[in-house]
Amino acid sequence: MRALLIGPENPHFAGHLRTLQALPEVEAITVCAAPGERALAEEALGAQKVDAISDDLGACLAAPGLGFIIASPRVDRALALTGRALDVGVPVLAEKPLGRNAAEADALVARAKASGAPLGIAYLNRFNPAVAAARDFVAQGLLGDLMAVELRYFTTQPRFRDPAHWLFRKSIAGGGVLQWLGCHYLDIAQFVTGEAITALQGALATRSGEPIDVEDVATVQLRFASGAIGSLACGYVLAQSGGGYYNPGGNDTYLCFVGRLGRVWWRPAQTPLTVSFESVHPAWADAPRRTVSYELPDSPAYGGTFGIAFTRRCLLGQPPATGEDAARVAHLLEGVYNA
Repeated sequence: MRALLIGPENPHFAGHLRTLQALPEVEAITVCAAPGERALAEEALGAQKVDAISDDLGACLAAPGLGFIIASPRVDRALALTGRALDVGVPVLAEKPLGRNAAEADALVARAKASGAPLGIAYLNRFNPAVAAARDFVAQGLLGDLMAVELRYFTTQPRFRDPAHWLFRKSIAGGGVLQWLGCHYLDIAQFVTGEAITALQGALATRSGEPIDVEDVATVQLRFASGAIGSLACGYVLAQSGGGYYNPGGNDTYLCFVGRLGRVWWRPAQTPLTVSFESVHPAWADAPRRTVSYELPDSPAYGGTFGIAFTRRCLLGQPPATGEDAARVAHLLEGVYNA
């Protein structure tokens, strides 16, 4: 099978390339840049499995044997470039956010339905073992009725991330840290609890002192379908955690779900990855407090080994997170951005 990777201008491009290289189903990779930006793809030529680069999307989409597409263009180009990829009809894994706003996300979901292309969204954390364990804990009834959720995603300041990057331009990215990183935790909150978030209100600010026009700090209040409430704080705020986009030490993250019978919490950046559980459910009477640790194997792929598993499901046309999931988050965020 040939895979097409669109968008070397995306910060996740290198990770997606390594994932495709790790998938035995993928025998050859074409890298496609936006028109006029072929130079961004040049450094990938000659890498394992990469045998073609281009800035002609039409030619890339017509390549014989094309069976899978990862679309990670600049967000302002997603409507056009991801849209054309969806028209081919093969499985597509799209980067988040799906578009700059809910209207663009909805348009791409509709385009996927029209062509029949399975559309996945890169919410890779759904396959993180901590997320899976928390979801299973809730599904078994050990949490009880949901009461509250606490979420935090702090990472390094814009000055360590190149303030001139398109991620910090509202006309290109559509939003800042809430849309780029907070979206992951809004998805996880719904995935773990099995409940939709029905209302969002928040406060956004730009406090880094850098010449950017998107929010670099955000706090959001959540209400779930059952009436449970929650909070999300996210920001490009850390001053002593080093630089670089791929920086495991550059995150202060936390997720906690509390119910009438117990709670589950973990810190995704912690090594080893450790999930703590408490429950007064009768099934746990012999050990009401438990801890599980995961030693994740080394992998160069985006998201590690669980990222490979997630991407394989998308390649097979069975995306664990769909375009509809991304559009749902986009509509939630729009309520905050337009307030």
